[in-house]
Amino acid sequence: MKLKDFIQDIGAVETRGRLDIDITAITSDSRAVTPGSLFLAVRGFASDGHQYIGQAIQKGAVAVICEEIPDQVRNDEENDVTFLKVENSRHAVAMAADAFYGHPSRKLTLVGITGTNGKTTTVTLLYNLFKAMGHPCGLLSTIANYVDDRRLETANTTADPITINHLLAEMVDAGCSYCFMEVSSIGVEQERVAGLRFAAGIFSNLTHDHLDYHKTFAEYLRCKKLFFDNLSKEAFAIINTDDKNGPVMVQNTAAKVVTYACKRPADHTARILEQSFEGMLLRIDGKETWSRLVGAHNAYNLLAIYTTAVCLGANPEEVLVALSSLRSAPGRLETVRGPRDLSVVIDYAHTPDALENVLGTLRDVAPERQLICLFGCGGDRDKTKRPEMAQVAARLADRLVITSDNCRTEDPEEILADIRTGLTTDGLAKSIFITDRREAIRTAILTAPEGATILLAGKGHEDYQIIGHEKLHFDEKEIVAETFKLILK
Repeated sequence: MKLKDFIQDIGAVETRGRLDIDITAITSDSRAVTPGSLFLAVRGFASDGHQYIGQAIQKGAVAVICEEIPDQVRNDEENDVTFLKVENSRHAVAMAADAFYGHPSRKLTLVGITGTNGKTTTVTLLYNLFKAMGHPCGLLSTIANYVDDRRLETANTTADPITINHLLAEMVDAGCSYCFMEVSSIGVEQERVAGLRFAAGIFSNLTHDHLDYHKTFAEYLRCKKLFFDNLSKEAFAIINTDDKNGPVMVQNTAAKVVTYACKRPADHTARILEQSFEGMLLRIDGKETWSRLVGAHNAYNLLAIYTTAVCLGANPEEVLVALSSLRSAPGRLETVRGPRDLSVVIDYAHTPDALENVLGTLRDVAPERQLICLFGCGGDRDKTKRPEMAQVAARLADRLVITSDNCRTEDPEEILADIRTGLTTDGLAKSIFITDRREAIRTAILTAPEGATILLAGKGHEDYQIIGHEKLHFDEKEIVAETFKLILK
């Protein structure tokens, strides 16, 4: 593709060199440059892409988009590399990627969801729902990406714009008619979704998270809201109005606003009629349906996907029938039954609100069982939620096992000390602190009384631990199975 054919919207303020050159690939990673590439220099948090322009050119880049043209290039009359200077390279990357891959988001129905909790479950359920109704679909999520039935690993909740558009183009080529994707606040702020055309945006809820990045809750909210500010008038803005921030999200949107709620009147409503470990009976818009999922938070997730499907033109009756066959995303209230009538529940809950939802659900489903909560808090992340997690766990669980969870470069003992500050004397009395998560899991299970429910919170689908800069294999389901074998010996 000619460079001139896909750079109209990047906001170039200066051009040096020819625009009628062929571009074979685009990348913002100098290590991935191949001959004929366009290199996009982006200022990041860990490194500045401008430092690698020389390396990119040595590897064969024929054009560079950057915020500052290097001085040596300005003084080099014979340089045959084209440079385009922009004011915002992040925005330029998104717009260039969208055009280079042929505006793929315009060729399928793209749905994005943002919010603190429920994003992964909701997009996974939407993907499975529309597949069940006969539609080829794509999925972009924290757990994995799918191009129809082909699974691809993922590194971030919201990928970079080049990866997103490349995957969307693959979905179009594979015949997908829908794509469902998670949209994080960081992804919005860093313009990873700029240029994409969304048919619908969903807001789930907003609680404290990512304050290590955003610094304030107001800024976190602003970035979430920006997603809805950028929706077109042809799109749907689907919001949970039981969350007080729902109406705030759509204050400045041009999209058609559709509401859902479980506690107040809305365009679409749901109510839990009964539930157990096997599932729950729901009444959605006055009609009953059974789901294999449990918990109030999953009632919201199911109502969100029902509302979205109806907005996109699906038959409500067909949607309700399909809902009953859906399973949750991996690592979301995933229950493993064991000896001595023990139930170990693995869940990704890593925020105070998510932990409260899961513990509340387990209390509702099995109020007679002793409830043990094992959790930790990630290192190099928002420290303000650590004592809040402790307070929630102490209020809702009978026993606490406090341990590590991706300590990264922080001292795990310091993380545990931060968690400890949220516990009262009574909370400390029912808590034990075990830094090694494997040993903590074994202890929680081996010391649990018969018939107990043990929640392993924080890791969910993750099969690794990040210690320092190393990602080490760590699969909680494997550890649970090994521990159950010890009980049976």
